[in-house]
Amino acid sequence: MTVIFRQRVRTIALAGILLVLFFSTPSFPHGEEIEVSEGAKGPVHLTPEQTKMLAIKVAEVAPRSMSNLLALNGQIQLLPDAQADVSVRISGSVTAIDVNLGDAVQVGQQLAVVQSRLIGNPPPSIAVKASIAGIIDARNVNLGQAVEPNTVLFHISNRDKLLVIAQVYEEDLGKIKVGQAVNIHALSYPKEVFPGKIILIEPSLDPLTRTVNVRISLDNKANLLKPGMFVRANVILSHNDTALAIPNAALLQTNGEQFVFARNGNEYERVFVSTGMSDDEYTEIIDGLVPGDEVVTQGLRQIYTLWLSGGSKPQPVKKETH
Repeated sequence: MTVIFRQRVRTIALAGILLVLFFSTPSFPHGEEIEVSEGAKGPVHLTPEQTKMLAIKVAEVAPRSMSNLLALNGQIQLLPDAQADVSVRISGSVTAIDVNLGDAVQVGQQLAVVQSRLIGNPPPSIAVKASIAGIIDARNVNLGQAVEPNTVLFHISNRDKLLVIAQVYEEDLGKIKVGQAVNIHALSYPKEVFPGKIILIEPSLDPLTRTVNVRISLDNKANLLKPGMFVRANVILSHNDTALAIPNAALLQTNGEQFVFARNGNEYERVFVSTGMSDDEYTEIIDGLVPGDEVVTQGLRQIYTLWLSGGSKPQPVKKETH
């Protein structure tokens, strides 16, 4: 029997063991609770060929910038003082309209002309002007239309800054305060992060939902965000520019303890870790790993299954005798 043939036989045998254990082992999501049978189990040994066959991938433990976040759901609104109705104080008819829906206007800019019903030759007219800078987001008048005092002709909104109304649960109230920075994420722009800041924690608690409304000011100078959009607001509770972190895909948990499989050469050993802050991709490691360690991020199920079986030790290849 040749050396290559023996290597292939061992690889096929390893695959067979994995298949049997795979179907007898409950599935587990990364970072969540799994069950582990009692008893010490040694490290998993894999040859380079076996590592390739099982598509094992690892990530290096390294410092990265991380924030401890409190995720809130919210909706965008206009700031109360950043919108205005434009009306007239006389009766008359509209003789000129200078703006259209969506136009940007400045304070004092002429929007329309209304000719009074008072007697005159010609009858007196007044210019209708913008009271704030912003965008015409409602036009309620047409050329020649008769208008009365206090008829709202236009609505202007300034969207350079917007307001997010988010809900925070009662048990999380102690974590937030006015002035905290917030990262806003919108479904329409998944790769964009919009900076915001908490400006008010409302005094009343909703007795049904057990939540309090939090008001967050939001910069929108690019005019990408619209009133009415639903957003996720991540309040930054703390920040560390040099947090030691690993991908979330590397974490497993049993009996309330978290662990990873760390690689040392051709060995993969279970290592318990203490964790800190976490985001969508990474988790901070407080204890258990050091910079430069490598942890399994792909093929974790296979490594875990082999570990459950007591580890896998490669057998030495015997030379052919003639």
